Amino acid sequence: MSVIQQFKSKASIADLCCWSLLPRSVYYYRPTNGRKGVPPSATTLRMDGKVVSNDEVVEDIRTILSGEFVCYGYQNVTMDLKDMGYIINHKKVYRLMDENHLLLGKVIRTSGKRNFVRFRRIEATHPMEYLCWDIKYVWVEGDRKNYYLLSLMDVYTRRILAWVFQGSIRKVDLLKIIRRVDLSHPLKGVTLRNDNGSQFIANEVRHYLNTLDVYQEFTHIATPQENSYIESFHSNFEREVVKRFEFNSYYDAKTTISAYMDHYNNKRRHSALKRVTPMAKWNEYFSSISADMSKTAKGSEEISTVDIISTEIDLGVDKENAIFAQQMRKEFINKYNL
Repeated sequence: MSVIQQFKSKASIADLCCWSLLPRSVYYYRPTNGRKGVPPSATTLRMDGKVVSNDEVVEDIRTILSGEFVCYGYQNVTMDLKDMGYIINHKKVYRLMDENHLLLGKVIRTSGKRNFVRFRRIEATHPMEYLCWDIKYVWVEGDRKNYYLLSLMDVYTRRILAWVFQGSIRKVDLLKIIRRVDLSHPLKGVTLRNDNGSQFIANEVRHYLNTLDVYQEFTHIATPQENSYIESFHSNFEREVVKRFEFNSYYDAKTTISAYMDHYNNKRRHSALKRVTPMAKWNEYFSSISADMSKTAKGSEEISTVDIISTEIDLGVDKENAIFAQQMRKEFINKYNL
């Protein structure tokens, strides 16, 4: 280095470094004394010109990685983000994933043993006995990205009890939808089936379901047929909505999905329900329950008469004479206002 300083007035720095077999970077290096460089950008640009926060990018990364078999490194995640409309390079994706502990090698750990399904097919006998839920991708052409649909179904009636459609599905969204359903239809004693996505196995979700006395069961790996009811619904949704409509925006997609959910529950005849709608099946069951309760109430008014007749038959009086004796008692009571 001293030789370069001695002769730098007589030759160029490039030549002196070459003669000294030193990279020019060594000559020009100056210690920073701990000073930081330019801070990284807190935002990311999209192809449509929108600027979004890095927090939103991280949420999309989490959604990409939430797939049951997704084990992506930062390079594959970068390509998925570009497909979703982000202008972003692999270095920034690596930094965001590293800061949020999302790089490969990070093991997802859950406390407690998962309850895997014992029977592949669910045989529900009444509403609110078995529920199932799952998440589906929905491509929105106008935004050039995927959004996510979470649907919760009652197996017996095939009714969609609740749904959420947004840019990402987090564990807090699962907690919200469960709480909303529990307020209208208490979930105590219900069995809830799902796959092994990261949102469903989250400790917070499992703990909350446990406090509600909901039995959560998980399908086996690579067996979507064990969650066939909600998978069938999403297949119908794909055929009847996603492939028939091109959405200009998130709000366009959400409006269409809302209309479809109303149509599915109230107007669309279901082959597995003997060609009635899910709401018709739901109402039919609870109407029959109400009718049974009315019969029970009416029967309680006549219980004293039935008990007396049954007692007299038990004592050896034939049924015809027992009924006649009861009629005589009624006339006697009415005559003397007893």
